[in-house]
Amino acid sequence: MGEVRETNSWGACGNTTSTPSGYCPEIFDGFLCWGDTEPGTIANQSCPNNMKAHFAFKECWPNGSWFTNAANITWTDYQHCTKTSDEVLEFYRCINFLYIIGYSISSIALLASLVIFLSFRTLRCTRIKIHVQLFSSFLTNNVLSIIWYTEIVTKVAVTTENPFWCKLLHVAKEYFMVANYIWMFCEALHLYIALELVFLNEEKTMKWFYVLGWGVPFLIVFVHNMVRVFHSKDTERCLMQEDSFSAWFISVPVVLSLGCSMVFLVDILRVLLTIRNPSSQNPAPDGIRKAVRAAFILTPLFGLQFILIPVKPDSQHPLYATHQYFSMIIIAYQGLCCAALFCFANHEVHQSMKRSFQRKLNFHNTRSTNFPTVDSNGAIGANGHNCTAIPLLAMRKGSAQIEI
Repeated sequence: MGEVRETNSWGACGNTTSTPSGYCPEIFDGFLCWGDTEPGTIANQSCPNNMKAHFAFKECWPNGSWFTNAANITWTDYQHCTKTSDEVLEFYRCINFLYIIGYSISSIALLASLVIFLSFRTLRCTRIKIHVQLFSSFLTNNVLSIIWYTEIVTKVAVTTENPFWCKLLHVAKEYFMVANYIWMFCEALHLYIALELVFLNEEKTMKWFYVLGWGVPFLIVFVHNMVRVFHSKDTERCLMQEDSFSAWFISVPVVLSLGCSMVFLVDILRVLLTIRNPSSQNPAPDGIRKAVRAAFILTPLFGLQFILIPVKPDSQHPLYATHQYFSMIIIAYQGLCCAALFCFANHEVHQSMKRSFQRKLNFHNTRSTNFPTVDSNGAIGANGHNCTAIPLLAMRKGSAQIEI
């Protein structure tokens, strides 16, 4: 195997006039400068950029000319300077497997949360009802994503055949994905309204949230797929490959919902920092602590962590793998995070479960007497108005006490 001759400058590469007779002349291929090379040999150099431990190769034919490919273009072998296809395939298989694990764990937590929320009449305020809808969209999207990764992404034959059922699965998964974003927006909108309007018709408000949370995603997904079918005509490979034009019809509404949620969060933090708690001896530090705590807890509920995902490095960048793992964590485990914060750590849930346990205990102790027992779910709160959910914020606005 031949060795390439050293050159002084890439800028002068190919301008030498002292090429030995019969040698392949010095040439710059766009990445490396290859010096005069002995005919019938293969020159090698360290790969450019971040692959210095590997080598690139360039063949000099016996007639003193560089190797050309089938298109008659001078060609350099850089295949060892990038990850092999097997390595890339194994990496994405690992990422897909981690997504399945994350979605499965989140699904179990979300299912447990829904069972808890729906088991107690004291947990039926508007805020908890919105939690139920959000968690339901999370759960459905997670289940569909698990099916997608196991039955479509890992099976080339399915994407090649492009059956109708895989396209239908993609549309359904897309619908519940958009519903996730819209219900996260509803969470932010409801909290904002609760801060601005002390007296609110909860029943009418919830009807509008149902329309917004389930109706708007249907319109967005319908328009998006109509554009894909009749304009872009990119319906192959189970809709996995999409034209950039049609992608705007789903990206823009999602970005707008996240942007509005961010505005609502900023206003919530403003209220926390400007409305002092008169019972506190240190109102300013208390406000700052509550603002920081609210920002930390409300970020996953509003989905604001997704703002970081589009900032993606190139696939050859050293941080690309880190970005893939980071995206997997914040996407697949969002359901687990919300279930833990807004159900398992919910004080009202703890109180409802405690009352239910005490009621059952009292029932067994007094079943032979004529003493009445308290309703398992409590008469108070049956209409949902006494549900406090997790007490994230507590402040006075006007004459009313707001607890969120």
